[in-house]
Amino acid sequence: MNRPDYLNSENKEPVAKSIPAEHYRATGQEISTDAMKVLRNTYALLAMTLVFSAIVAGVAMAMNAPHPGIIITLVGFYGLLFGIEKTKNSGMGLVLTFALTGFMGYTLGPILNMYTQIPNGTGLIATALGATGLIFLTMSGWVLTTKKDLSGMGKTLMAGMIVAIVMMVANLFFQLPMLSLAFSGILIMLMTAMIAYQTSAIIHGGETNYISAAVSLYVSIYNLFLSLLQILGIFGSDD
Repeated sequence: MNRPDYLNSENKEPVAKSIPAEHYRATGQEISTDAMKVLRNTYALLAMTLVFSAIVAGVAMAMNAPHPGIIITLVGFYGLLFGIEKTKNSGMGLVLTFALTGFMGYTLGPILNMYTQIPNGTGLIATALGATGLIFLTMSGWVLTTKKDLSGMGKTLMAGMIVAIVMMVANLFFQLPMLSLAFSGILIMLMTAMIAYQTSAIIHGGETNYISAAVSLYVSIYNLFLSLLQILGIFGSDD
C-alpha cells in the first residue's frame, strides 16, 4: 500500500523539505510533478488533521468541557503556529500540526455544545459544515481546473486580515451584534479567497512546504465554518 511521501521519509532527511520554486511552477495547463507531490501530501495531511480535530471536538462535547477563553485560545493558537513555522521541515512540524489542530478542535467542542442548546442548533451546525465543504471544494476545484495564478491577491488579503483583526478586537470591547455580524461576513469572504490563494500558491511555487500549506488551509476552513455558523445562528434561529 502506497503511503504519503512524508511517511516514507528517512529520519536523516527533512520530513517536509521545501522544493525550489524554479522546479515547481505550473506550465500552461499542466501542474508540475513536484507541485502535484506537494498538493497530494497537503490534502492527505489536511484530511487527517480535520478528522483528528473533529474527534477531539466530539470528545470535548461529550465531556462538556469548558471553553479555555479568548486569551488562552489566542496564545495557544499563535504559539503553536510559530512553532510549526520554525519546525516545518522536520518531524516536529508534524507533531505540532496535530497539536494545533487538536487544540482548535477542543476549542470548537464547547461552541458546538452551545449551538446544540438552541432551537434547530444541530441543523445549523450541519448546514454550516456542508457549506464549508462546498466552498472548499468549489474554490480548490476552480483553481486546479483553471490553473489561475492568484499571487497578486497577497497584499489585498493581508489588508483584509488587518481589518478583520481590528474588528475582532473592537467587538471584544463593545459586543455589538451588528459588528459581530460584519466581522463574520468579512471572514467568510477572506477565508474563501484564502483557500483559492493557498491552492494557487501550491501549484505555482508560492508555497513549497506541505505542512505550511495544510495548516493554512485548515485555519481557513476552521474560521470559515465558525463564521458561517455564527451567521446562520443569527438568521436561522427560531428565536
